[in-house]
Amino acid sequence: MPTWLLPENIADVLPSEARKIEELRRLMLDTFRTYGYELVMPPMLEYVESLLAGAGQDTDSKTFKLVDSMSGRLLGLRADMTTQVARIDAHLLNRDTVTRLCYAGTVLHTRPSGLHATREQLQIGAEIYGHAGLEADAEIQELALASLALAGFEQPRLDLSHAGVLRAILAEDPAAKRDEQQLHGLLKAKDMPGLDEATQHYASATRAALMALPNLYGDVDVLSRAKELLPALPGITRALGELAALAGCAIGRAQVAIDLADLRGYQYESGAMFALYVPGLPNAVARGGRYDHVGEAFGRARPATGFSLDLRELARLLPMADRKHAIRAPWGNAPELREKIAELRNSGEIVIQSMPGHENVQDEFECDRVLVLEQGNWILKNLG
Repeated sequence: MPTWLLPENIADVLPSEARKIEELRRLMLDTFRTYGYELVMPPMLEYVESLLAGAGQDTDSKTFKLVDSMSGRLLGLRADMTTQVARIDAHLLNRDTVTRLCYAGTVLHTRPSGLHATREQLQIGAEIYGHAGLEADAEIQELALASLALAGFEQPRLDLSHAGVLRAILAEDPAAKRDEQQLHGLLKAKDMPGLDEATQHYASATRAALMALPNLYGDVDVLSRAKELLPALPGITRALGELAALAGCAIGRAQVAIDLADLRGYQYESGAMFALYVPGLPNAVARGGRYDHVGEAFGRARPATGFSLDLRELARLLPMADRKHAIRAPWGNAPELREKIAELRNSGEIVIQSMPGHENVQDEFECDRVLVLEQGNWILKNLG
C-alpha cells in the first residue's frame, strides 16, 4: 500500500479549498458573536458514556470507539458536537439564565452520510439553552438562514417538521408506542407498504393518522390538511401552531416546505425540527431543532434548541475564490528591505519573498507588483 494512500472517504484539503472553508468559518463565527453567542471548544475524545448520553442510535453507529490505555475505559471520537455542548451548559457553566453557545470543529464518522460525503466533517453550529418558548427556535432558524446567506445562498429551501406530532399520536395507543422505533424508520423512509403492514393491529384512529403522515408534505398549506386528517390532540394542535409560526418567520428568506414524516433526529429531538437544502446537494446542508431532554443525562434538563452544518460540504459548492494580489520581493536581510516588507505586511499587503534560484508557484496568490531597489530606496513597481 502506498504510504500516501488515505482511508476511504477521508481526504486532504488543498490550499484554495482550505481558504474557502476557513473564510466561511470566520464569517460565521463572527456573525454568531453579533447575536451574543459564546464560543466553546469541546474535546475530540471523551468517554463513550458521556459522548453518547442523550444521543440516538444513529450517533452511536457513527462513532469510532477505542480503549483508553491509561484508564482501560472505552473512549469515543465525537461524531457530533451537540451533546458535548449540552454537557458544557448543564455541567460546567451551570447558569440559570439563557445561554447562547457556538462551536466549530472536526467530527469523525465511521461511515459517510452520502455517496461523495467525507467521514471527516468540519461541523459548525449554535445552540440556545434555558428558553422553552418559540422565540429561541425562531432565532436559531434565523441564524441558520443567515449562515447560508454568508455563503451566497439567499433563498435555500427550508423543510419544517415536528417531533411532537408523532409522539402525540403514539401516546394514544400503547401498541403503537411499543413499536416507536420501527415506525420511526418506516416514516423516515416513507415506506407505505411497510407502514400499512405494521399498523394493521393498531386502533383505527392511530392507523389512519400514521398512514396520513408520509403524504403530509408540500408548501405551508399542508398544515391545513394536517388539521383535517390528524386527530385534534393537544400535542398535535400545539405542534402545527409552532410550525405555522416558524414558517411565517422564514417567508421571504427561504422557500418554505412542510414534511411531517421527515423525522431524522427524532430520537433526541423534542419539538420543531428543520432542514435546509441548497442547489447542488441532494442531502440537507444544515439541520436543527429543539432537544429539551438531552441535558437530563448530565443531571440538569434545560430547554435547548440549535443547528449545525458541515463547512467542508458547503464550501465544495462555492466557486473557486479569486487569487489574491501579492507583492514579490527578493530574499535578503538588509535592514531597509526588512523594514519595507514589514511595513507592507502591517498595512495588509501579502509579500512573498523569492527563495534564491526558485520561482514562486502558488494557487492562491498572483504577484502583480514587485519590490525593487532603485537609487538606494525600495519601491513598488507594477508587473505587466
